[in-house]
Amino acid sequence: MKLSIIIVNYNVKFYIEQCIRSIEKAGKNITHEIIVADNNSNDGSIAFLKEKFPQVTFIENKENLGFAKANNQAIRMAKGEYIMLLNPDTILGESTLQDCVMFMDSNPNSGATGVKMLKSNGKFALESRRGIPTPFTSMCKMLGLCNMFPKSRIFGKYYMQYFDENEPSEIEIISGACMFIRKSALVKSGLLDEDFFMYGEDIDLSYRLLKTGMTNHYIPTKILHYKGESTEKTSYRYVYVFYQAMLIFFRKHYSHYSIFLSIPIKAAIYSKAICTFISQQIKRVINNSNITESSEKHLIIAPPNSCKKIAQILEENKQKYDVQPSVENNTHISAYAKNQKYDYIIYDAEHTSYAFMLEQITISSKWAEAPKLAVYHPQSNIIITEKRIWQNT
Repeated sequence: MKLSIIIVNYNVKFYIEQCIRSIEKAGKNITHEIIVADNNSNDGSIAFLKEKFPQVTFIENKENLGFAKANNQAIRMAKGEYIMLLNPDTILGESTLQDCVMFMDSNPNSGATGVKMLKSNGKFALESRRGIPTPFTSMCKMLGLCNMFPKSRIFGKYYMQYFDENEPSEIEIISGACMFIRKSALVKSGLLDEDFFMYGEDIDLSYRLLKTGMTNHYIPTKILHYKGESTEKTSYRYVYVFYQAMLIFFRKHYSHYSIFLSIPIKAAIYSKAICTFISQQIKRVINNSNITESSEKHLIIAPPNSCKKIAQILEENKQKYDVQPSVENNTHISAYAKNQKYDYIIYDAEHTSYAFMLEQITISSKWAEAPKLAVYHPQSNIIITEKRIWQNT
């Protein structure tokens, strides 16, 4: 078997359904298996997914084991020459898997490959490429030097923005949201470190792959990753878990610096937490004072029959919309859409390729107010956005 695709699920059944449907399109010419490790979801994920995807292998955990441990369970079962770790809140383009397989087949010294991840508004996700978070590189990120000098190979190494996002490049750290790994490389490096519950395990594994003498790469084949938008990176929980993961990494690989590093990292946690608390209180006051119900504006691009179903869902949820009927798979986001300033462009996944959707939001990402991608799935009669699931009330 060529490829084993592993997805860890926790209470996101509609997102993982969408993810698997995109895999089905992308994997038509590749021998593959899909393994879903469920971390004790309570939203009915297992029953929901088993009915729709009987070909998928499921691991049903009785507790939330975390990202690393659940992935390791599946890796040990995997039969593929390559392992793809994939987040459930992703959409693959139709050529994504083939692009990754071809690159790895042509580069036998590559231990792992990452891809071009897009946010839901089509903008490039910086997490697609990263450098090793050495003490200096991490300090540059925490002090904001990485953002001030993004193209600098000295201060901007954390996100490696000095590389062209549209060209392949040799990088150091690959995001665990979409990590395409040579299974034989895992034999040398070892599996994910289960000391990391969430965040940091991809950094640690990427670093260990490099230490085996293999290389890590980035290729500009596109996927959508909702996390860039949906993760609340100003929440205390995110701040705490992320910086604790950094601390674990430093203690493991830079133990001679750990005493000096633990104090500034802990200081960063608490200072960020205070800022987060103040920010959340301000938002709460603003939200409480806003008594009007917000309504987003959507543009539907779909065949007539789907347009009616999508419109009905939006009307029931009190959302504004316009319609641009699509009969074929070549209806582009028009200048009309740009001028109307829509919040979301909704495509019908049954009549439009995922690659086409990704290409279109990449084009619209250059607009002053870029719309976000929403996808309608006729099989479940739902609309998926990065924030919520729209369905009939």
